[in-house]
Amino acid sequence: MTAIPEPRNTPHSLLLATDLSARCDRALDRAAQLAGEWQAELVALNVLDPAASPDQALAWISGASDEQLLHVARQQLARDLAAANVPATLRLVRSEDATAAIRETAASTQSGLVVTGVSCNETLGRLLLGSTVENLARSLSQPLLVVRSRAREPYRRILVASDFSEPSRHALLTAARLFPGRELVLYHAHVLAMSGLADASSHPGVCIGIEETEYAAFMAATALPPNVKVRPVVKCGAIESTLTRYVREHDIDLVVMGSHGRSGIMSLLLGSTAAKLLDWLPCDTLLVRTPTNTI
Repeated sequence: MTAIPEPRNTPHSLLLATDLSARCDRALDRAAQLAGEWQAELVALNVLDPAASPDQALAWISGASDEQLLHVARQQLARDLAAANVPATLRLVRSEDATAAIRETAASTQSGLVVTGVSCNETLGRLLLGSTVENLARSLSQPLLVVRSRAREPYRRILVASDFSEPSRHALLTAARLFPGRELVLYHAHVLAMSGLADASSHPGVCIGIEETEYAAFMAATALPPNVKVRPVVKCGAIESTLTRYVREHDIDLVVMGSHGRSGIMSLLLGSTAAKLLDWLPCDTLLVRTPTNTI
């Protein structure tokens, strides 16, 4: 009798969007780690835009062809991945619209996750967060992993930011699917009238009430796999400050955020609140866009 394989919940393929520069090394390492953990194919995409890269501009002016640039990129990627022991393929696209190129490649390769990085340089980092990452988060159907930290080990301490909305539920379910066996922290920040930066310890009754009502109702309506453990954390105050502090104090590896919702963090993903979180959070961030038919 032929055994029927169990359904797979983790991606078969993931896409690394990289310019092959040093600032994408951490994203490459994390993409390689996840590909190994999930036994998934790793596709690395380099978007050639001579107008945005001085070395590529010089190469084009000197008459370098797409194949020549691809050859150089392949050589560099092979060196970068040599120690990772993960098979990878490289895609090279010439485009002035990096967002569209990444989105189209993710679709054509059926990638279940897109991985990108941010620069340690403030100017470049802000430029990236203000353009490519925001545009991808608004338009990608796949989750977008923005890597900031070194990939020293698999993600262990994972937090899902929640306002108890449907997009929050989708983010929680996505985290449970991608990272089975981990305990997930479901984090909610409650802003009290006239005390936006107050700490939860000053209002224990409010937090307990939220856990017993909104959190309980939210979890009762969420069909999680039976082996998933979720621990509620409710804080009083602005999420930009309370969440950033919690991440640092508890050494969180990954924060998962939904793309729409009722409150500041989820409203019109990457509005002022979420943009601040991407800038402030010291850990990696997974942005999960909710299917339009569930909003």
